[in-house]
Amino acid sequence: MGTLLFSRGIPQRACLDELVLSRADLVGTIHREYLEAGAGLIETATFGANRVRLAGYGLADLAGRINRRGAQLAREARDVAGREALVAGSVGPLAGPTRGVGHVDEPTGRAAFREQVEGLLEGGVDLLVLETFSEIEALLWALAEARAAADLPVIASLTFGEELAAADGTSPEAAVALLSAAGADVVGVNCGVGPLLCLDALERMAGAARMAGAGAAGTALSIMPNAGLPQRIEGQFVYAAGPEYFGEAVARFLAGGAAVVGGCCGTTPRHVAAMRAALDRLVPVAGAAPGPAAPPGAAALPVDLVTPRAAPTETAPPAAAPPPTRLARLLARGEFVVSVEIDPPRSIRIERTVEAARLLRDAGADLVNVSDSAMARVRMGCLAVAFAIQQQVGLETLIHFTTRDRNLMALESDLLGAHALGVRNVLALTGDPPRVGDYPAGTGVWDVDSIGLIEILARLNRGEDETGGPIGQPAGFTVACALDPTAADADREWERLERKLAAGAHLIMTQPLYDLAQVEAMLDEAHRRFGPAGFPVPVLLGVLPLHSTRHAEFLHNEVPGIRIPDEQRAAMRAAGERGAEVGLEMALALLDGAAGLVAGTYVMPSFGRYEQAAELVRRLRARRAARAGVGRGA
Repeated sequence: MGTLLFSRGIPQRACLDELVLSRADLVGTIHREYLEAGAGLIETATFGANRVRLAGYGLADLAGRINRRGAQLAREARDVAGREALVAGSVGPLAGPTRGVGHVDEPTGRAAFREQVEGLLEGGVDLLVLETFSEIEALLWALAEARAAADLPVIASLTFGEELAAADGTSPEAAVALLSAAGADVVGVNCGVGPLLCLDALERMAGAARMAGAGAAGTALSIMPNAGLPQRIEGQFVYAAGPEYFGEAVARFLAGGAAVVGGCCGTTPRHVAAMRAALDRLVPVAGAAPGPAAPPGAAALPVDLVTPRAAPTETAPPAAAPPPTRLARLLARGEFVVSVEIDPPRSIRIERTVEAARLLRDAGADLVNVSDSAMARVRMGCLAVAFAIQQQVGLETLIHFTTRDRNLMALESDLLGAHALGVRNVLALTGDPPRVGDYPAGTGVWDVDSIGLIEILARLNRGEDETGGPIGQPAGFTVACALDPTAADADREWERLERKLAAGAHLIMTQPLYDLAQVEAMLDEAHRRFGPAGFPVPVLLGVLPLHSTRHAEFLHNEVPGIRIPDEQRAAMRAAGERGAEVGLEMALALLDGAAGLVAGTYVMPSFGRYEQAAELVRRLRARRAARAGVGRGA
């Protein structure tokens, strides 16, 4: 931790422990880098966060808070990374490496350790690591307080000099005996000169433990050496032992008896990635096919320290976006996309809605849109319906997502959940006001409008939330926005579209249009605003098939955003009982005329008439297939 903090501009004389308060972003980033590299255990950035050491910076009274926050930061990093790992509370000596414990009496020292341990426990650590102690007396104080404070596993680790003795003369053999008797679950060696001397100390500990019998023999061992000796180059400490060397050392560490392997000063995520890869070759992951056997003498980790984990990668991978949605792939290939809107049920029964989606899938729809309590009329949540359709029908969905009912926290929470469930196509909408719906006395939230929602989705696609905090990796949302080409206030509608596209929308979905003149007028305006190429993103043309003259007059006169030209309304009056068939043929004629002008269509069944929508999709697919056949024959 210190190595990476210094490398990123933190001054050498800074209080590194305090950074969990003032530079939580930086500390959290470093935690996540080690997790991405394959660490199965990360330590809190609290090595020197005891009140004796903090007093030198005037921060003694913040000891509890610093430790609590350090633990929380590490846990948050684990949650964001989405990886199984242990969070260990790091506890170091009461003073720097050049000062012994003689200046601190036992009651003061034990109280300082107890305060630090309790802060780490409040923050939620899984175990404690007492590390880099050079005097056994202080380490035994810390171990006693850790044991008294909680029944969590404890790793107790000394650092040894070139003569393989701690600063107070304690040998590896004496250390393993004393610390095992005092209740340490894992006894180890860390820091020091580098891997080889630490390995010598480890092997002597292992030999002493075997000779000691049941007590010490039941204690696992750990080794976490420095990356060799450092050199100061251009104001930075550069360590001699590289990642490849550390990776090669893993087999020797295991053969020496280690159940926990890692590194101390100078050990970067690249070192951890190399060790992780080597360890995975030597010790199979639970449930995986057996790999090469571990070297003789490799110890088994005590069961109470084991956490299941997914097999990590050999190197620390860069955060990569999920694969694009099927909708995005179809649009990228230039295929004509057909989507049909589905309204969620107004009950707790979802079976008919799922069957409607199955009907549309079989008719040839590429995806279905799931509305979000349109017209402020309460229905089942769009996310629940979309998930059920994708799981039970295997048809991709696009959810209409409004900002009317959710504050910023709820918007982000629901979107994170949607992404995790595989619902990744989103039409960003502001939403109709509650006064027009079922609960006219209700209140809308509207922390943001549709443009703000697109900005939130774009941030998530960059791997961060609205505050700039990381979410683990970039999301993979395909973001759609709405356009009403016949809006009464056309300038405002088009200006908002420009802002939506600037915010990050990938796709435009229009309100229903009814003749080619409306489509051409829309395209002319796009050329005027965006240049000769027209719309900068694909457009799905909204189509709402008419089924009677009453239906046509209702939509034209009473539904905002829909304008049906006189010719089409007259045709519906003349259709009489054939209204539904005439409405279908009008929709097909419009889509035929718009072929090559738009990327696809967005079909809106009226009043749940999914059979009519399915028939439209079937005829549309048949016509396009026939034209494609003629083209191939020619």
